[in-house]
Amino acid sequence: MAALIYGGRVPDQARFLSLITGSFSTPAGENPTVAMVEAAYEHHHINARYLNCDVTPDALGDAVRGARAMGWIGFNCSMPHKVSVIQYLDGLGSSASLIGAVNCVVRRESSYIGENTDGKGFLTALRSVADPVGKELVLFGAGGAARAIAVETALAGASSITIVNRNPARGSKLVALLNEKTPAKADLVVWDRAYRIPETTSIVVNATSIGLFPDVAGRLNLDLNTLRPGLVVADVIANPPRTWLIRDAEARGCIVLDGLGMLVNQGVIGIRHWIGIEPDPGVMRTKLEQIFGV
Repeated sequence: MAALIYGGRVPDQARFLSLITGSFSTPAGENPTVAMVEAAYEHHHINARYLNCDVTPDALGDAVRGARAMGWIGFNCSMPHKVSVIQYLDGLGSSASLIGAVNCVVRRESSYIGENTDGKGFLTALRSVADPVGKELVLFGAGGAARAIAVETALAGASSITIVNRNPARGSKLVALLNEKTPAKADLVVWDRAYRIPETTSIVVNATSIGLFPDVAGRLNLDLNTLRPGLVVADVIANPPRTWLIRDAEARGCIVLDGLGMLVNQGVIGIRHWIGIEPDPGVMRTKLEQIFGV
């Protein structure tokens, strides 16, 4: 561990060789993870770097091979690589295997192992405002982030999860996974009209990319009149943190949870995997709030 630390304790031969981590996604320019993670590295005096890389789907294999060649200790995968990256890895952790998606790759000895920190990061953030035990959830989306959130909230005790998705085939796969592998009851609603949130719902989560920069005007096809006071409404979008869903829900008295919480908490887990320390989430959140002016 001493070889990672600044402050006069770094051996001369390691002083100018940083540990390398990073992210593969496209588009990558709107992803603020680099600022958050490097703020943590600086705060904890870790000699490491985080490189945000725009990688197209046809170049993903080359990117992973390049990371191996350069000795990266790990990296994140974001849209659209969370499933396709699996073919280039040496194995999967238990959560990634169950979820079927990877957002965090960790080097263990000479192997790259895929983990999934999205769902656990979301769950930590959710528990700051609500306990999912016994609750009914509505989840928009069925991609990698949605799969992680659905599985983790189901395993944490949610009683039922309604998947609302435009693609019935993809939505059906997630519903089948939840019904077969978790104790929660799941069902699918094909999202072909303005969705009305059932009165029995306690938690609503947007796990789609609707509202993500630069499409900041994007809004869910949702009947806003069904947003009621006390309903917990969460959005996974971190850029911008105050999406239209968050603003619409807040105006109607809902308890809101922006995407920064999930981003920070999955980042904490990632740094723990890569570096072996427990980073300060407050430092990471503060950096993001400075960037977005919230």
